[in-house]
Amino acid sequence: MPNDLLTGLNPEQLRAVTWAQGSALVLAGAGSGKTRVLTTRIAWLIQAGQVSPMGVLAVTFTNKAAREMFTRLSAMLPINTRGMWIGTFHGLCNRLLRAHHRDAGLPQLFQILDSQDQLSAVKRLLKALNVDTEKYEPRKVQAFINMNKEAGLRADKIEAYDPYTRRLAECYAEYDAQCNREGVVDFAELLLRSYELLSRNAMLREHYQERFRHILVDEFQDTSRLQYDWLKLLCAPSNVIFAVGDDDQSIYAFRGANVANMALFQKDMGIEEVIKLTQNYRSFGTILDAANAVISHNENRLGKDLWTEAGRGEPIRHYQAASDTDEARFVVEEAQALHRDGMRYTDIAVLYRSNAQSRAIEHALFSAGLPYRVYGGLRFFERAEIKHALAYLRLVANSDDDNAFLRVVNFPTRGVGARTVEAIDAAARAAGTSLWAAACAQGAGKKGVAAFVQLIENLRHETQGMSLAEQVEHVVARSGLIEHYKSERDGEDRIENLNELTNAATAFSAEAGNVVSVAADIDVADVKSASADSRNQSQALVDFSSGVTPEGLASTESRLSAYPLLAAFLAHAALEAGEHEAQAGQDAVQLMTVHAAKGLEFVAVFITGLEEALFPHENSLTELDGLEEERRLMYVAITRARRRLYLTHAVSRMLHGQIRYGLPSRFLREIPEALVQSIAGWRGSTAAPSDERFAAVPPRHAAAMPYRVGDRVRHARYGEGVVAGYQGQGEETEVRVSFPKIGDKWFILEYARLTAC
Repeated sequence: MPNDLLTGLNPEQLRAVTWAQGSALVLAGAGSGKTRVLTTRIAWLIQAGQVSPMGVLAVTFTNKAAREMFTRLSAMLPINTRGMWIGTFHGLCNRLLRAHHRDAGLPQLFQILDSQDQLSAVKRLLKALNVDTEKYEPRKVQAFINMNKEAGLRADKIEAYDPYTRRLAECYAEYDAQCNREGVVDFAELLLRSYELLSRNAMLREHYQERFRHILVDEFQDTSRLQYDWLKLLCAPSNVIFAVGDDDQSIYAFRGANVANMALFQKDMGIEEVIKLTQNYRSFGTILDAANAVISHNENRLGKDLWTEAGRGEPIRHYQAASDTDEARFVVEEAQALHRDGMRYTDIAVLYRSNAQSRAIEHALFSAGLPYRVYGGLRFFERAEIKHALAYLRLVANSDDDNAFLRVVNFPTRGVGARTVEAIDAAARAAGTSLWAAACAQGAGKKGVAAFVQLIENLRHETQGMSLAEQVEHVVARSGLIEHYKSERDGEDRIENLNELTNAATAFSAEAGNVVSVAADIDVADVKSASADSRNQSQALVDFSSGVTPEGLASTESRLSAYPLLAAFLAHAALEAGEHEAQAGQDAVQLMTVHAAKGLEFVAVFITGLEEALFPHENSLTELDGLEEERRLMYVAITRARRRLYLTHAVSRMLHGQIRYGLPSRFLREIPEALVQSIAGWRGSTAAPSDERFAAVPPRHAAAMPYRVGDRVRHARYGEGVVAGYQGQGEETEVRVSFPKIGDKWFILEYARLTAC
């Protein structure tokens, strides 16, 4: 048999591709060529005559990975790959259910509900059942249904020990009945129903066991327990499962990924020896040594060390910034320097743990005129929750803003339906007024509209005399947005973004302080020409106020004069949300969360915000396996870099509109000092012995911080808790402690009465 397929494989890869001793677990480190191994394994099996193309089942986690596998196979072998079973779990389950829709109890042309469609279906159900949606919020009901489906549980299998859970289970059962009547399935149902079909239909199960003698699974560390059980159903004793994954890169527990499946697979399949792919083809040795050092602190891992023949490379660069603004400035200046030295902007990535961190970095890039692109997400001022908050602020500054009115008149939901909005719009057009004016005229007879009008009027009254940051914080808090997002699956990120909007206002106030007067007698013309950031303020204000007549502009301007800095801030937000992001294919700096960076690589990588309670995230300090998953996330971040790696943290960071002092991330300390070169930061020092390199706060405050974030402490009244952060300075330093039963408590450090556990 020709060996062209095997040419160029290293010994570890060759061993994996030609494995002939039953099922195998391949531990594939970052950058070790796992996709090549998987694809070559399939081609080798087919070429060796061990299986036909139709006898292979290959499971990936993204459609992109599946397409890449098809492309590579077509280049390797002269075969028709069209009919091969290669795809995602959901895609393959959909294919199985289509082929056996009668056995699955589904119509031939069943439809699939996306997340929004499913939410609409849940809302219809709750209305039909006359369920109190304030107590049983539709999104929470949706999450309950999906959580149990992903755990393999139908409504009648749920252990409900209280009336609330029993009612949720009843809603789940009725939801299933509704979906069956309508012939639709949601994403979680695809896998669960496919599993149930194979479980109860022995003839069908044996058919597919006989057909798929070789099952290959990519990203095995990200499988859920139900996905693992589905795979086991398809595997007869004589079948071979070839599972490729990396327990050190398991970072999706919040999506149901169960890293323990790797150890379970070893036990269930009787695997005595794990094949390890450890030669890295991406990064220089210094970067790999740092990754190995960090991940070695995790206890529950199969264990491996990456290595490379590429050489040591450059030292890792560490920068301790005075503030998050200074950190962003440093990133921009270094990116500019790299570009001057010939590196493309596209080869530079800025990573952060939380989406909210992008705001300061985006602002610095925007101000410097550098092209950038937010990968896998929206820029800060384009995010839905931020646009909602800005709409409330725009109405406070100018109630005649029709676009803002339409955006939030019924968000969060307050019973203002489409017909009511249409009636308001018709009345406004007939009278030649704004929607707000028409709503005020008609609101008395419409409970939801009246409540909305009263809310905006209250906000306008309550924010008089407040600073810009206070105005933003107050409007966000009173708008109901935070409470609304608490019930959403990604609500934590959205709430962090809303809190970051207050920080943006604080930063804007500081920047605009020299050019925008906040005197009571300032007029709109002054605001419109106040600063470079507001150079298009006039057009922005007109855009905000679509539909305002020339006669109405005077009253609009009189209201704006009461909010000069707010008006300027809104113009600034509009400018930064404009068409400044780089287009696809344009050379631009790449911004993304660490989660979004998985599977990608860049010549130069900045890992920012390396502070305790930020990275690792504060939630991880009290969650089971939380800290180990955060460390795996750091491992993923480090191994994205090919040639140059920057690690940055800030001595102070704006959080919730206040300056807080943080401690450097423990992950920084876990990297050997010999691998790191410190760059002159706010101290102006480059020497950096160990204690200096990781000084957390200015020396005058260091003595006031006796505990690290993450330390377990005991309080005489509240019991055992975890130190979650600090704020203030000197005698006013406060420490935040998270207690399992009562939540967070702030204490003046001097009187905290805390003892180390």
